[in-house]
Amino acid sequence: MTDKRLLLVHAHPDDESIGQGVTMAKYVAEGAGVTLVTCTAGEMGEILVPELVHLAADQQDGLGEHRRGELEDAMKILGVTDHRFLGGFGTYRDSGMKWHEDGHAVAADDVHENAFWHADLTEAADHLVSVIREVRPQVLVTYDQFGGYGHPDHIQAHRVAMYAAQLAAVPSYRHDLGEPWDIAKIYWGAMSAGRMRAGLKALRDAGDTTTFEGMDPEGPLPPFVTPDELLSAVIDGPEYAEQKADAMKAHATQITVDGPFFALSNNVGNTIWGSEFFRLAKGTAGKVGADGLETDLFAGLSDFGDLAD
Repeated sequence: MTDKRLLLVHAHPDDESIGQGVTMAKYVAEGAGVTLVTCTAGEMGEILVPELVHLAADQQDGLGEHRRGELEDAMKILGVTDHRFLGGFGTYRDSGMKWHEDGHAVAADDVHENAFWHADLTEAADHLVSVIREVRPQVLVTYDQFGGYGHPDHIQAHRVAMYAAQLAAVPSYRHDLGEPWDIAKIYWGAMSAGRMRAGLKALRDAGDTTTFEGMDPEGPLPPFVTPDELLSAVIDGPEYAEQKADAMKAHATQITVDGPFFALSNNVGNTIWGSEFFRLAKGTAGKVGADGLETDLFAGLSDFGDLAD
């Protein structure tokens, strides 16, 4: 095993590249072990490629298999060689979602019987317990309790990851799933309100009024944005932003990376996509930078995995 081991738990293919593409590429480049667990294949996602609309759930229902290929391509770009589906591919299906009148996601009216949202929590957590005890990560990254913006699969991924982390550490729990392992630090991915406002201002100053339409740099922000005072860590890696963008492009059915928002982010030195923020949910913060944030998710670890600060 490598000295540093990072585990990420995400709901669908593409979530990982959007949320922590830079973080993953950076730690891979530094020789750390990076493991990604994806909970569903994203079968219910919208399709942005016209010639692939026949893969939609209400047609051939082949989007999940296609997105598995997109995920493989994205991981090759980021250098991640250990990526798995929770319980194996097809164990849990994308639950889908709809938009609430308040602007956040909620569960769809009709949810497939095998949807991740309906998964038994202990059963799903046990699948992850076996991964945790095999990989023995010092750091886990997942969503906050709201899943960022309310998507039921993001919320469920949070619940499964947090519960599995607890169960994996219990010495008397399920010996058949491996030797107990206590994850030293758990982070929830976050988006900085300050960075978001700066990005919005740059867009508006450049004459772009359609990207994030209706959102004022000085006004209220959506629920997936975190006040800066609640942030714990930042991974600044502008040198990996291009890799992140390429990984996002690999998820072509879900993401368009040629719009003004992405172009602008490159023009201003990748300040938006080259920095990824986190909230510390378990563990003790290590050394922080001038802005009061950790700049290494492994900072401060010495008693787990023989790491030194």
